[in-house]
Amino acid sequence: MKGPAPAPRRRPAPAGGGGLLAGLDIGSRSLELVLMQEGELLDYRRLPTTYDPLGQCRRILEGLKWDRLVATGYGRELAANHLDCDTLTEIQAHALGARHLFPHCRGVLDIGGQDTKAMALSPQGRVVKFEMNDRCAAGTGKFLEFMATGLQVPLEEFGRFALEGAPGVEINSMCTVFAESEATSLMARGRPPADIALALHRAVIKRALAMLRRVGVSPPVVFSGGAALNRCLVELLRREFEGEVLVPPRPEAVGALGAALFAGRD
Repeated sequence: MKGPAPAPRRRPAPAGGGGLLAGLDIGSRSLELVLMQEGELLDYRRLPTTYDPLGQCRRILEGLKWDRLVATGYGRELAANHLDCDTLTEIQAHALGARHLFPHCRGVLDIGGQDTKAMALSPQGRVVKFEMNDRCAAGTGKFLEFMATGLQVPLEEFGRFALEGAPGVEINSMCTVFAESEATSLMARGRPPADIALALHRAVIKRALAMLRRVGVSPPVVFSGGAALNRCLVELLRREFEGEVLVPPRPEAVGALGAALFAGRD
């Protein structure tokens, strides 16, 4: 269980509140950029992170002007050391972005490529408790990406493919190596790949639900991060969470949105 989030690095917001505000979320698999002015979205961009995250940061910012830039995500310190920007933790960024989109939400589940975060929010939107799985790929987008490759299904189609599966299969390990071994053994026993894919998705949601319960999240909860683009994860979470689950139109951009909103604060 984590304690209070580290203090963000910041400088004064643009005078008058009408400046161009940019939020950059540097994730393990992708970069998202949101450009706002006076609360309105002006531009949204997305690029893969690749093995050159700083170079990709410069590419996604190319041709843009802003009065203040705030970076979040695992690469935020890299950006702070090489770009003219402030920083914000992912926890704070996703909480700000989620509350902006859904002012009545009381929790956030962010499943990204590298980690999973569960946040409980106060009625005023302050993060009161959170938990973060950042020690291994278990239950993250990387876990699903690895397993999709093992089942020879494109990642973009993995959720739809899993929804075609039948229940009754259990994956007991969330370790990527052991889960792959379980999946291989199940296929050798004749279980259809779609059934195994469904079981893998259920294992991810089971782990996420346990995190939400441990931090005491009350509904409604916002499902953010790139994994919220996966139809099967969304359906399973809505089926098994005891309360309303809200999914933004661009769940992968919630962190960048929160960073841009933070850029406009004094």
